This record gives sequence, C-alpha cells and structure tokens, in this order.
Amino acid sequence: MDQQHASPQYIYTYSHRQDEHSLCYLEMRAFFGQETDQFILKSDIAVMPSRSPFIKERIEVLYEGDTLEEIYTQAEQIDMLDQTFKVVFVKINDLDQDHKIEYQERLSIEREIGMRIHGEADVKHPQHTYGIVPFGGRWYLGHYFKNEAVWFHNMRKPQNYSIALNTRLARAAANILVPNPVGIKAIDPCCGIGTVLVEALSMDIDIVGRDINPHIAQGARANIKHFGLKGEVTLGDIADITEHYDAAIVDMPYNLFSTTTPEEQLSILQHARRIADKVVVITIENIDEMIATAGFSITDRGEAKKGAKGVFSRQILVCH
Repeated sequence: MDQQHASPQYIYTYSHRQDEHSLCYLEMRAFFGQETDQFILKSDIAVMPSRSPFIKERIEVLYEGDTLEEIYTQAEQIDMLDQTFKVVFVKINDLDQDHKIEYQERLSIEREIGMRIHGEADVKHPQHTYGIVPFGGRWYLGHYFKNEAVWFHNMRKPQNYSIALNTRLARAAANILVPNPVGIKAIDPCCGIGTVLVEALSMDIDIVGRDINPHIAQGARANIKHFGLKGEVTLGDIADITEHYDAAIVDMPYNLFSTTTPEEQLSILQHARRIADKVVVITIENIDEMIATAGFSITDRGEAKKGAKGVFSRQILVCH
C-alpha cells in the first residue's frame, strides 16, 4: 500500500488540564526522554496514544517535505487497493498565531491530499486514516491514530474507596513505571483495590499485585475480573516477598487515614528497594529524606494536583 520509512518517526500531540501539567511532563519524559510546552513532539519511539491520558494523537510518518506541494506529490504513491481511507488535518501544531490555518483551508488541504491517494475515500467509517500536520517548519503525512480514552472506561470499577488514585493518575503512573513493557516484570506490593493494576494490565504490562488486607485484596481481584483482565493479586506483607522485579510502584499509606508510622513507611521503602531495581513512589508527604535513608536516589519527579486550585496534591517520585 504505502512506502514506509526505513526508520519510523512519530509525531504526537498532547492535551492536559492545568492541574496535570507536571504529571503530563513526567510521563512525557518517561516515554520519550524529552518534554515540550508546544503540545506536539517528534520521536522515533513508538507509543500508542491510548496508553496515555495525555497523548491525543499519533502520526506514523510516511512522507515529509518543506511544502504542501511536496506532500501532494508524495501522496500519489499511496495505493489503497480495495480499502477505504480519510485524511485528517491535525489542529494541534506549532504554527504561530499569525500563520494558523483556518477551518476551510484545513478542509481544502484534506481534500487535495485525498484526491491524490489512489482509493476510495470514506469520511465516516474509513479502514485507514491519514494525518497531515505542520511541525518544525516542515509538513508530515502518515498513518493517524487517535486516543480511545481507555482510562475513562476504567473509572467504572465495582470496588472503590475515596483515597484511591484516580484513573488518569494511575494510568500515567503505570507508564512512568514501565514506559516500555517488553521484557519487564513489575509489582504493586501495596496495591489497594488495584487501580494501578487495572491500568497497567490493560496496557499489557506484566505486573502482579499484593496487599496485606484480605478484604482489599479481594476487591482488587474483583476489579481486575470486572474488566476482563487477568492478573495475580496475592495476600501478604511486602516484607515476605522474595522474588525480584524490574520495577515496583508504592502508593505510600497516608497518616491521615492510616495508623502507619514513619518507621513502617521506611520499612516499606527499604523492602521496595530490596525487591525492585526501579521504584515509583506516590506520596502526599515530603519524604525525600526517608527515600535517601532507604538507599534510593530520586532521578525524576512530578506532582499531581487535585482540582484547579491544587488543594490536595501527590508527589510522584522516580527512584533508583
């Protein structure tokens, strides 16, 4: 059908709420090793948009050029055979306000590219979608994928409680923990009702859960089963874990709702360091000193605020 580049390049667009700015950038750095405040970036790393609560779209670049005319000419190489297609102009781009392309011109560009592609256009139910976007002074055309907002579906858990992470934070945390799932074994040793587990398992991350509370562990199993996922949740203390993992996530118990002492919190961190090479810690307290005492170095960090005024916030600490 189309000619592929020897080394694929991808263009991603982003969208996030004001209170998610820091969390979005932390996930962006985890995925791509870079961040941008333009809501659009280019990378040779492949990530499906639906993995992230913040990635809006992805274009797998097939053709690029300095002008639209170059793109029009290259589009003539696309032969859809017996399959249907449509073309989408990506509205998020890095054009300055004086050079923004308005709606009617975007439609015109879509039509012009569509006329050059050999095949049947279908704007309602296409088998393939192509995206066209200006970025960095050049034009790019390629396969277009849109975020399916899986995290939104996962909000409807049968088991829940008030201090559980919201699904957007849980999904981003799973990505920060395991940006590339290939060959990685992970654990959530204090998994609660399994909010992170559900998000991670839905992205094919190899992760197991554990909790010391039998009622809570059963709730996690129920949530996993509810979404048709398969994942193991064992009962027991983190201190009893003997297997080693590539990564672990620890949502620290809150003193506001828990009788966990600082000594017990330190013990959790020390055991997390024992069982995993990389640990993502989520906390509502400043525990940098405790992290260091446990033998960790904080290599990256972000903040997840609750509400536009940020009256409640969690720190997300990436530790090695």
